[in-house]
Amino acid sequence: MRKTGLRALLVAALLVLAGCAAPTSAPAGPAPSQETTQTATTERVGFEDPDRDVLGWENGYWYDESIDVNQSDGLSDAELEAYVARSMARVEHIRQLEFKETVPVEVISRDGYRQESANFSESPTSEFNRWNDQVWEALFITGERESSSTAIGNTTSSAVLGFYSPQAGEIKIVTDTPETVTIDNATLAHELVHALQDQHFDLTSERFSGQTQDGDLAIDGIVEGDASYVEKQYTERCTAGEWECVKPPAASGGSGSGSSGGAGPNLGVLLTIYQPYSDGPVYVHSLYEQGGWEAVNDAMRNPPVSSEQTIHLTDEEPVPIEFESTATNGWETFENQGEGGSDTVGEASIYAMMWYQARMNGADTINIRGLLDTNDQYDTYNYDAKPSAGWGNDRVFPYRTTGSADTEYGYVWVTEWDSEQDARQFETAYLNILRSNGIEQLDNGIYVVPDGEFNDAFRVVRDGTRVTIVNGPEPEDVDQIRPELAS
Repeated sequence: MRKTGLRALLVAALLVLAGCAAPTSAPAGPAPSQETTQTATTERVGFEDPDRDVLGWENGYWYDESIDVNQSDGLSDAELEAYVARSMARVEHIRQLEFKETVPVEVISRDGYRQESANFSESPTSEFNRWNDQVWEALFITGERESSSTAIGNTTSSAVLGFYSPQAGEIKIVTDTPETVTIDNATLAHELVHALQDQHFDLTSERFSGQTQDGDLAIDGIVEGDASYVEKQYTERCTAGEWECVKPPAASGGSGSGSSGGAGPNLGVLLTIYQPYSDGPVYVHSLYEQGGWEAVNDAMRNPPVSSEQTIHLTDEEPVPIEFESTATNGWETFENQGEGGSDTVGEASIYAMMWYQARMNGADTINIRGLLDTNDQYDTYNYDAKPSAGWGNDRVFPYRTTGSADTEYGYVWVTEWDSEQDARQFETAYLNILRSNGIEQLDNGIYVVPDGEFNDAFRVVRDGTRVTIVNGPEPEDVDQIRPELAS
């Protein structure tokens, strides 16, 4: 599992970005087929326990059975046991997969979660994080004033409501009021789906561990998409009155405000991480419409390989990008990080860059309100925009100097596009990002951002369907990092 933070957590939060309100409910989703409904109710007499484990029944409770649970004053151990058991029955009734074993559920404080996360985090000055800093700096999401690991940590710690740990095989609910335990139906259902996935598909398998940032987001497209899709079916049955559901108190500790300590979220990181939760359910619904739950199961066995596939519901594969470093004067790649020293950020992250710079710096990239322009019943946000659509592939190669007292950093970002028009649209939007950060253009074609958190020198070269960006602290560094592009 990568250590960027994108796959470190299976988040169950519905995130709200900069005042853009997300839909509060989803339309009713697929009901179990007649065949599977009969399987779920085989030998059923009222709410009597069956003589064997069947779909829709778990640990003494049917999916449509009433339970005596009132969490207005917090959940007792007995109430939590009943709540989890019936929720498991409901998840397997919708998802049409049988739980193989009971899922433990533990409640931890948000401060405890932050400490637990910190214990497994590398130092911001580790080689990996120095490498990853350049990836996020290339996206103009985190600059030189804030490390990427800090931005990711602050963002996830303020947003997480719960997570499932495949290694431990248990769910942990994150709350701001651990002395009065409450759990939201959607959070519990979402994390139970992850437990169900793990029991059937083994979430620790290598196929669920992306080698790049975009690979992580693509895998989450099916993993989180599946969980979010089932969550929507569950909550709709609650809001429609089809199911009797446990009500949260007026101020639910299970919903977690995220205000207890720590800095607030970085909106660029937040929008990047949220893409699988937005486009994933649309992707899963498309699979379900084509071939039912077995088509979804097949995608779990063979996850998508790029965020482009989940944004556009396509099976188009990224085109290969060959790269050989030609740097001089002590500039070197991080050969032990990523794929040959590189990362792939992908279409979702590029969209987040365009949106974030438009939102924070007024860059002429995309209309930030277009984020809400969705036309699918399962979609939350729209990640489709001209400057990022038409993505063919990309590779970011972070660089550093060696043999000197003060290490300097830079990068080469090679992007490939489906057409020359797509490449021009990306180049234009990227140059507008530079302009919004106060660039000065030199006679040799290099751009300089003279101050601020992205204070660096840049060269941007478009050649057909390829746009290459070179970054370094000073203009001469840009020439040394990729000398063949020098004017």
